[in-house]
Amino acid sequence: MINIPKIFRQDDSYSAKIVLPLLPLRDIVVFPNMVAPLFAARSKSVHALADAMNKDKNVFLATQRKPGVDTPRKEDLCLVGTVGTILQLLRLPDSSVKVLVEGKYRAKIMQFVPNELFFQVEVQPIDEPKVVTSKDIAIARAITESFAEYANLNKSISKDLLNNVSSISNPNQLADTVSAHFNFKITDKQRLLESFQLTERLNLLLQLIKSEIEIYKVEQNIKTRVSDQMQKTQKNYYLNEQIRAIKKEMGVEEDTADMDDLDKRIKRKKMSKECLTKVRQELKKLKMMTPLSAEATVVRNYIEWLISLPWYEKSKIRDDIKEAEKNLEEDHYGLEKPKERILEYLAVQSLMKKVKGPILCFVGPPGVGKTSLAKSVAKATGRKFVRLSLGGVRDEAEIRGHRRTYIGAMPGKIVQSLKKVGTNNPVFCLDEVDKMSMDFRGDPSAALLEVLDPEQNYSFNDHYLDIDYDLSDILFITTANTLPDIPLPLQDRMEIIRLSGYTEEEKLNIAKIFLVPKQIKANGLEGKNIEFLDDSILRVIREYTREAGVRNLEREIATICRKTAHEMVKNKNDFHALQIAPDLIEKHLGPPHFKQSQLEEKDYIGLVTGLAWTQVGGELLAIETLPMPGRGEVIITGKLGDVMKESARAAVSYVRSRADRLMIDNKFYKKLDLHIHLPEGAIPKDGPSAGISMCTSIISALTKKPVFRDVAMTGEITLRGRVLPIGGLKEKILAAHRGGIKKVIIPKDNEKDLKDIPVTVSAQIEIITVTHMDEVLTHALILKENETLFDEKENIPFEIMASEIKSQTTPTILSTSLN
Repeated sequence: MINIPKIFRQDDSYSAKIVLPLLPLRDIVVFPNMVAPLFAARSKSVHALADAMNKDKNVFLATQRKPGVDTPRKEDLCLVGTVGTILQLLRLPDSSVKVLVEGKYRAKIMQFVPNELFFQVEVQPIDEPKVVTSKDIAIARAITESFAEYANLNKSISKDLLNNVSSISNPNQLADTVSAHFNFKITDKQRLLESFQLTERLNLLLQLIKSEIEIYKVEQNIKTRVSDQMQKTQKNYYLNEQIRAIKKEMGVEEDTADMDDLDKRIKRKKMSKECLTKVRQELKKLKMMTPLSAEATVVRNYIEWLISLPWYEKSKIRDDIKEAEKNLEEDHYGLEKPKERILEYLAVQSLMKKVKGPILCFVGPPGVGKTSLAKSVAKATGRKFVRLSLGGVRDEAEIRGHRRTYIGAMPGKIVQSLKKVGTNNPVFCLDEVDKMSMDFRGDPSAALLEVLDPEQNYSFNDHYLDIDYDLSDILFITTANTLPDIPLPLQDRMEIIRLSGYTEEEKLNIAKIFLVPKQIKANGLEGKNIEFLDDSILRVIREYTREAGVRNLEREIATICRKTAHEMVKNKNDFHALQIAPDLIEKHLGPPHFKQSQLEEKDYIGLVTGLAWTQVGGELLAIETLPMPGRGEVIITGKLGDVMKESARAAVSYVRSRADRLMIDNKFYKKLDLHIHLPEGAIPKDGPSAGISMCTSIISALTKKPVFRDVAMTGEITLRGRVLPIGGLKEKILAAHRGGIKKVIIPKDNEKDLKDIPVTVSAQIEIITVTHMDEVLTHALILKENETLFDEKENIPFEIMASEIKSQTTPTILSTSLN
C-alpha cells in the first residue's frame, strides 16, 4: 500500500502539494484502483522510475495529448493524472523497463520542477466526493446493468470481471473500475479522469457505455448481413451448376458463342509458349464461372490483354542508310552526333539479322528538339513511334502495373503503350526521365532499370501479366534536361548523347527552313506570299528571345503570323507579296524583351563578366566587388550556394597571399570590408566555375584598375592561383557570343572541348587558355601606359619556392622499416 501522509488520507482534505517524478503515458489512462503493466524505453521515463524506486515508489502517471510524440514537452502532457505506486519493476536487456503500477488517487499538476533527467512535478491531490446522493446510487445501478448488457453481447468480458463489478457498492470505485475495462477513446477516458464531480462522472460514463452498446450492435448486424450475402452467393452458384447439369442431361446446348470466339482468337494469335499455356488455363477457368460474376470479369479482361498484345508483330525496319540520312536532314538542322549514332545503328542492323536495341539518352536544354528527334528516328527507321511522359511519375506501378489481386488493376504504361502501337519493335520515347520522383508507393526509376537494360529486358515481367515479355527489339530513347537528376544506375544503362544550345546562325536557319513555313501554314497565310527577311528573324532572336532552343522563337513567329492574319482580315486586303521587315517586328511584338548586347557601356572597376551554365543554356554573369572601410569582413550576396561562397573565400585568400606581388596594401584585410555581389539576387547560383571571375573582380577593386567590358571568363581557382577545368564550355561560349563578348578566358585543360564549338562562333571570339591567375589578370585588367601590374621583386610562384626549399634542405629519412 502507498504511504500517504496523514493530511492526504481519505478522511481529510487533500490540500497539501507533493513533488513526484512524472511518467508520460501513450495510449493508456490509468485510473485509481487500477493495476496496469507498462513498458518504459524512453530515457526520461526510465530515470523517473529509477527515482521513484529510490524513494517511496510513488510516481505521477500523466497521459500524452498526442501519443505519436516521442519526446513530449510540458504542453504535450495532460495536467490531470493519477498518483500510482510501483508494485514490480523488471529491467530488460535492451535497457528498457517493464513495470507494474497501481493507481491510487487523482491529482493535478500545479507546476513543473526543473530537472534535466526526467519530468518532476508538484501535484495537488484531488478530493474524492464523500457525499453520495440517491441520484448517484441510481446512476451507478444503471451503469452496472448496462455493463452486464454489454458483457452479454461481448463474450470477451469474463464472468469474474462481471461479478467483481456487480459487487462494488462504492460509486467512486465503480466508475473508475468500469472506465478502466472499457475500450473508450483516450480522450473520453481522460474526460472521465478529469470529472471531479461524482454525478457528472457517472452520467458521462453511462452515456459512453450506451454508445458502445449501440456501436457493437451495429457491427454485429453488419457481420450478419455479410454472412447472409455470402450464403446467397454460394446458393446461386449451386443452382447455376444444377441448371447447367440439367441442360446437359436434356441435350440443350448452352450459348457458347462468346467462348468460341475467344477460343478462335487464341488459336489465330501467335504468342509465346508461356503465354499460350497461361491463356488456355484462364479460358478453362472462365468457362466454369458464372458469366455475370465479378471474378469472371477480371479473368475475361486478363485474357483480352494477353490476346491483344503484339507478341511477334514487328514493323519492317528500313536499312537504306542514304534514305534514312535524308529523312533526318529534312526534319532537323544540325544535331550531328545523334544523327551519326542513329546511322551507325542502321548500318550494323543491315549487316546483322538481330541487334539489341540501343538505349539512347538525349540530354539538353528545353527546346533543342530532343522529342522531335526521337520522332524523326522512327520515321527514318520505318518503325512506329510511341511516347511516354515520365514527368511527375512517382509510382512504381506506372511502369510495372498492378497485381491482379487489386480491384481495377491494369498493366503498366510500357505494356499499355505497346498494345496501343501494335508492334513490339517501335521507337519508344521515355520523355523527361529526369523529372521522376519517389514516395511510399515505390521508386519508378528502379523499375526502369530492368526496362532499359539490354541484358535483362528480353524477359520483362509486368505485375499484371505475370509472364515474361520481350522488350529487346524496342529502340528506347530517353530525354532529359539535366544529367545529375537521373539516378546513376539508370545512367549506366544508357548511352548519353548531349544536345547543346543552338547558335544564332543555327536558329536563323531553323526558323527559315522549319518554323516560318510551319506557322504560315498554321495561321492560314499559305499562298499569300508572306516573306520573313533574315534581318527580321535575327531581330526576334536577339531582342525577343534568350534561350538555348527555339521554342520561344517559334511562339514569337506565331504571334507575328497571327497579327498579320488579323490585319489581313480586318482590312479585307490580301497583302500579296508582303515582307516582314525589321521595323514591323516591334509593331507586332511590342518593345524588345532583351537588349541586343549585354555589354556595359564602359569599362568599370570591380565589375567582371563571368559565364554560367543553366538548364536552358549558358548565361552571362555579372560579378561586382566593392571595398569599404571596415574590419576585414567579406560579404557575399546574390543567393549563392555553398560551393560558390567557398570559391569567393578561396579567391580572397589568394589575393591576401599575393598582396605584395599585386602591389596591394598587405594589411587591407584589416582595414577594408569586401562586398562581393552577383546581381539578379532572386536567382539561385552555385558552382566553382566563377572562381577566377570573383578573384579578378576583387583584385580590380583593390588595385583600382578597370576590367575590359568585352572580356568574359570562366574557371575554378585554387589557393595557389591555378586555374582548374570546368563543365558546360560550349553553352558558356555560345552565351558569350550572343552577348557580344569579343574575348573569352578559359582553363587550359578545357582546350580539348573547343572542337565542339561551331566554327562560325569561334571565328568571332578570341579564346584564350590559361593555367594561372596571373595570366587571367594580364588579359582582363586595363593598364595605363608604362603601368605594371605586378611587382617583379615579389615574382616568386609557390611552385618555385617549394622547389628551392627542397633543394636547400637535406632530406631526413625516417627510421621506419618497410619489411
